[in-house]
Amino acid sequence: MDWRKAGLPPVDTALMEYAEHLTRAPSEIRRGELDHLRAAGLSDEQISDAAQVIAYFNYINRIADGLGVDLEESMPPDPRGTG
Repeated sequence: MDWRKAGLPPVDTALMEYAEHLTRAPSEIRRGELDHLRAAGLSDEQISDAAQVIAYFNYINRIADGLGVDLEESMPPDPRGTG
């Protein structure tokens, strides 16, 4: 499912935009993006929590991909055909 077409509430859309940007281009995050999250209703603590969870999952996925870790049997195959 494409989160852009899911009709999510504004706060969730802001979080998804942030997660995507933090994943793809973390060095490009600017204060304005954090201000956008605050304007959507998130506290600094919630923004910090989100950043930590996003970064953790990026880290784990990169470690797993970098080491060629196989998926558990209960997990669906990677749709990109790489896992």
